[in-house]
Amino acid sequence: MRKVVLITGVSSGFGYAIAQLLSKQGHLVYGTNRKEHLEQDGINILKLDVTRPEEIENAVRTIISREGRIDVLINNAGFGIAGALEDFSEEEALLEINTNLLGVYRCCKYVIPHMRKQGFGTIITIGSIAGLMGIPFQGFYAASKFGVEGFMQSLRYEVQPFGVKVVMVNPGDFNTGFTANRKMVRATATSDYQQPFRTTLNVIEKDESGGLKPHVLAKKVAEIVASKNPRHRYIVASFDQKLAVILSKIMPAKWFTKLIAGHYKT
Repeated sequence: MRKVVLITGVSSGFGYAIAQLLSKQGHLVYGTNRKEHLEQDGINILKLDVTRPEEIENAVRTIISREGRIDVLINNAGFGIAGALEDFSEEEALLEINTNLLGVYRCCKYVIPHMRKQGFGTIITIGSIAGLMGIPFQGFYAASKFGVEGFMQSLRYEVQPFGVKVVMVNPGDFNTGFTANRKMVRATATSDYQQPFRTTLNVIEKDESGGLKPHVLAKKVAEIVASKNPRHRYIVASFDQKLAVILSKIMPAKWFTKLIAGHYKT
């Protein structure tokens, strides 16, 4: 069945790969980016910044006026700011939360009324392994993704009676443009955390450069879109990272902290 799909953040990485694959499979894909309108390999591109409610409302209105429905919302837009938590300015912290957490809230807010009216729909949110366990020097990224976890879990209870499904996808380290696009906390460059931050960042970037390719996650998302009864959560990661998630739930906290600190050399 051909579905009408809205996916945020399709300029590169996961969003681009997901939009490309769904379009090739015959779905009607509306992708968004922050800068301009353009047509891209069969994908209808709409200007949308997830921090601007009016742009989200306009994009949703456009799709509904053209297609009459939205079958699938894929919350993908987001970014990371790396640095020591002590060094974050309030502006930097709020920017990350505003994009990664409140951006998801805003997109859901404007799409859900139409899904309720339809009596069906699927909301797929691209979270992170960092939403299941904290990672050094990515504190507000982890906080935003932990927040998304709580938001989507609560949302699931509320919209399930209306026929709306809620699915979390938690990627591990992937080789995408996320590494190059990562922003740095300005103050950490000259703070007492400078050296341990650089050491940990080198590990993070090495893990990402050796990570899975975006098409792996895109394939999983396409399976979810096609599924009549998707699971609540899909972890798409290496064996070691999947194991780390399991260990975070069963190991004594002190042991697990030591394990993660050893990996990131903190």
